Amino acid sequence: MSLDIAGRPARSGPPEEMVPSRYALKVGDIDVLVVSDGVLTLPGAMLGHNVDPAVRAKWLNEQFLPPDVLEWALNVVVLRSGDRTILVDAGLGADPDLHLPRAGKLIQRLEEAGIDLSSVTDVVLTHMHMDHVGGLLVDGVRERLRQDLRIHVAAEEIKFWAAPDFSRVSMPPGFPDALRSTAKRFMNEYQSQLQPFDETYEVVPGVMVRRTGGHTPGHSVVRLASGGDRLTFAGDAVFAVGFEHPDWYNGFEHDPEEASRVRVRLLRELADNREPLVATHLPFPSVCHVAVAGDAFRWVPAVWEY
Repeated sequence: MSLDIAGRPARSGPPEEMVPSRYALKVGDIDVLVVSDGVLTLPGAMLGHNVDPAVRAKWLNEQFLPPDVLEWALNVVVLRSGDRTILVDAGLGADPDLHLPRAGKLIQRLEEAGIDLSSVTDVVLTHMHMDHVGGLLVDGVRERLRQDLRIHVAAEEIKFWAAPDFSRVSMPPGFPDALRSTAKRFMNEYQSQLQPFDETYEVVPGVMVRRTGGHTPGHSVVRLASGGDRLTFAGDAVFAVGFEHPDWYNGFEHDPEEASRVRVRLLRELADNREPLVATHLPFPSVCHVAVAGDAFRWVPAVWEY
């Protein structure tokens, strides 16, 4: 598999595929490919359910966004290091009757990038919400994956989904049930391939997974370090509004206070060390830097390396 495909001409296809859906870069000797799984159409209130709706609407207006509906990017990362191919999160998969038709594109887009599912040696899950595990549940995918596939996920995450607590979230109707059923199905189908870790785990040299908690008890981030280069995949620890308003609670956070503390610590660290950031729900390809802006932060999109 080669990830050096950023400049390859797009294949002919349906109109939605006429925009870029993958972005390649290198972190030292590690090849990194950011792949778009599509977008999720969700209520604007999901950005900050603990703030006055008028304040939230004002922020959305300042961002030239509608006040009631948001298009959330859904990004996945593929890493290549030596003979290991590592999929970080797996996208939404089939739409679980939640009317999210513009997501669930990962398998198609991996194929278009020349990535054979049988070449994937490891999967790292930042957490087990359905938009991070659902791609592994698409019909026919399990049969195409290696029998010795290793799926790395925090032990606390596995424990949480045995009896998940949704008392602190603020999700649209239908989502809690869909999240529960997807996590249960995932556990049933992939139990034998799970490789739980406690706080940190080095998947391969230079690819470290670290549990942060907050968004879910086992939520984790992936830190890359190779040849003096660094990059963090933050999963759902950071959303677009979280730079300017890290204290706004996202509707999908199971412990919103802790999620806010995690967000502040991570953004402060990335601002200090100038390490690039990629996150699940930042606009594709989401590669950016973090700058301090008063008591909060500023999101600085990276210049595309064409």
